[in-house]
Formats: sequence, structure tokens, C-alpha cells
Amino acid sequence: MTKPLILVTNDDGVYAPGIRALLAAMQSLGQAVIVAPEQDKSAVSHSLTMNRPLRVRKLEPDIYTLDGTPTDCVTIGMNKVLDRRPDLIVSGINPGPNLGDDISYSGTVSAAIEGTMYNIPSLAFSLAGEAPFDFAVAADVAWKLASMALQFSLPENTLLNINVPACGPADIRGIRFTRQGRRVYKNAIQETFDPWGRKHYWIGGGTVQWTGGEDTDEQVLRAGYISVTPIQLDLTNHAGIDFLRKHWQM
Repeated sequence: MTKPLILVTNDDGVYAPGIRALLAAMQSLGQAVIVAPEQDKSAVSHSLTMNRPLRVRKLEPDIYTLDGTPTDCVTIGMNKVLDRRPDLIVSGINPGPNLGDDISYSGTVSAAIEGTMYNIPSLAFSLAGEAPFDFAVAADVAWKLASMALQFSLPENTLLNINVPACGPADIRGIRFTRQGRRVYKNAIQETFDPWGRKHYWIGGGTVQWTGGEDTDEQVLRAGYISVTPIQLDLTNHAGIDFLRKHWQM
């Protein structure tokens, strides 16, 4: 019987400790192959590199790196590196959560989006908290949820965005299926000056405000649960279609 083939990627780079923990967890489920960026590509969203050629390098058996984005890694990994179609794609483990509106920027989540576009079950894993990160618990969670995905698959055109709280296994209260919250930053653009007095802008930081209710990814994670959010590829606001048909008279 052929073992499941699992493509492992991330947005933090091939040498990130999170992806090595994820690889180790997947190796007990099948043949796990890393195809990951050479460097940190956080917050690149679902970008493809189309203005230059890309190079793949083999670092070790079943470990490859690519001088591109997480999305590049998935599409080239599937079509050129692997010798057959993968049964599962896993991305992560990201150091820091991917919640709410942040998933629109996340390279971790975008890798799973790319896999879903190929109709392959795809999971994105992130670990909440701050450095130094201990990925052991998140790796155990990844093993369990990847096992479920291999056994039962996922809803059509849907990926899972999974966030694990930063606590020991005894303190995790369980798993909750959640919806995406809203994460808004205030004062997230900082002004700075170079030595010649020229103004520059630095995006980052600021005050975070959350909305969305008690069943959102952020609320559940803060309460000590693992958040599992199904994300669909169809971005159409179907209620919005009804609104436009009713109120916008063309």
C-alpha cells in the first residue's frame, strides 16, 4: 500500500524551527516532503513570482528550497518536485497566530489556499504567543488534524486555518470550529526619518481591536481552545448579490 504523500511548506523559510517540527509530525503519517522558501516570506499573501525565473535546490533527502513565495513553493512543488500528486498539503507552523483579517496577508494561509485551488486537502497551522516558541504541542495538534484530513478529507473548496494557544497540553481546553473574526489595527503606521531628515513610513505595531462575537477564532483562542476555521475559496457575498439586485437599479 502506497503511503500518503504530504507536501510541507511555510512562509518563514526552510530553516525555520516550526517547519521542522511540522515535518517530524507528518513523517509518521506518510512520506513528507518540504518545499519551502529560502528566506522569510511572511505577509506576502497569495503572491506568485512572475517577473523572474525560480530555482529549486535540494538540501537533504525530501527537503527542497525555492527562491520564491509560499504559493510558488506549492505550485512548483506539486508540478515539478514531487513525483505524484500529494494527498495533503500542510503549511506552518507559523510563530504567531494568523487570525481575523491577518489571514488576507498571511503567506502561511496562502500556501494552503493554493493547495485548495488544486483540490488537495490543505491545512495552515499557527502557534500563538511570543518567542521563544515551543512547537511540540502544535506539532501534536498538526498530527491529529492531518490524520483526520487524510481519513475524512475536507469540504469542497475549503481549507482549514488552525491556531494553537501558547500553553501546555494539559491547559488546552479542546478544539472549537470557529469563524473568522475582524482584527483592526489603529496607529499601525509609524513615521521615521533617515539621517538626512527624509520622512519614511514603517507599517507595523499599533493597537489591535477585535470584533465578531464569541465564536470567532480570536475569542476561542484567547479562551484556551484550538481554533479551527474553515476558509472557502468562494469570496462572493451572496447576500450582497441580493442587496444589489434589490437596491441598485441599472
